[in-house]
Amino acid sequence: MTDYAARRVRALERLAEAELEGLVVTPGADLAYLTGYDPLPLERLIALLVAPRHDPILVVPALEAPGAAMAAGIEGVEIVPWRDDEDPYEALARRMRSGRFAVTDRTWSSHLLALEHATADCLFVAAGRTVPLLRAVKEPDEVERLRAAGRGVDAAFGDVPSLTFAGRREIEVAGDLARLLRDHGHDVVGFTIVGAGPNAASPHHEPGDRTIRPGDAVVLDFGGVADGYWSDLTRTVFVGEPSEEQRRVHGIVREAQQTAFEAVRPGVPAQEIDRAARRVIAEAGYGESFIHRTGHGIGVELHEPPYLVEGNELPLEEGMTFSDEPGIYLAGRFGVRIEDQVVVTEDGAERLNEASREPIAVA
Repeated sequence: MTDYAARRVRALERLAEAELEGLVVTPGADLAYLTGYDPLPLERLIALLVAPRHDPILVVPALEAPGAAMAAGIEGVEIVPWRDDEDPYEALARRMRSGRFAVTDRTWSSHLLALEHATADCLFVAAGRTVPLLRAVKEPDEVERLRAAGRGVDAAFGDVPSLTFAGRREIEVAGDLARLLRDHGHDVVGFTIVGAGPNAASPHHEPGDRTIRPGDAVVLDFGGVADGYWSDLTRTVFVGEPSEEQRRVHGIVREAQQTAFEAVRPGVPAQEIDRAARRVIAEAGYGESFIHRTGHGIGVELHEPPYLVEGNELPLEEGMTFSDEPGIYLAGRFGVRIEDQVVVTEDGAERLNEASREPIAVA
């Protein structure tokens, strides 16, 4: 059972470390994480205030208050309802001392600007920069949910070799991937990237009407939500036997991904994982063709801290989860990416995906 109160206590500890007076949380992953309440973001203000000098409060429209009161983790949070003829920003401001407050990154600018107007002696900073580890270190139950999501997407990829690729459009194969995710336990299909031939050189290609042809490399990047947690898997398959060059590039990417995985352990700066993968690709002569970071955190959001990128000196901690996904992209020709999710363990790392990383030929 999720201990939301303990999560809020840990949030207070992070705030103290960052010398912040409090945290303002509006609808999104952070609000659901801290309270179990997951409303839609609307023009009416919904905001949780977590501060060290009083119990947390949730300012919520009166018409939304009954739903908020039923949230799984709302015990210990004071609900402060407001009516449409009242100013919710003033109600929130009355509970705030002067000083620096973090605001969750997805807070609407209209809400933040109104809150700034109501609190002349408060300074607001981005939570993503000041308390980036709010959700980064996963609880054992969260890791198990991520494992389960990983098993589901692995099983979906296990069915991919039975699909027909040649002569079909990318968007048709994307539909197959969505079906397979649902077949293997996903509640929500988040994305299905299918990039074939030259489109495989575009890392976030939107599947379209291009007909897949023999000889194409096809990047498949797909995932979704199972029991509240995301999956995200990338494999590159080949329509027919891969060419010598395709096989060589695939081998380089696979080596880079393995090298990055082996570099993961507690205390290692996040940028060192990026450097490990990048070094392999650069030494093979493809450094300019690796055009994105090596990884992103994953959990109740698809992309969240920590980010494995040059310049991020954040030391990894046991329980952090993130992607390991180097790639090589040759514009106008083809691309290769291999991605698994990883969790930092006491003395290294564990993969949350075990789908084949071999260069698979499909029909």
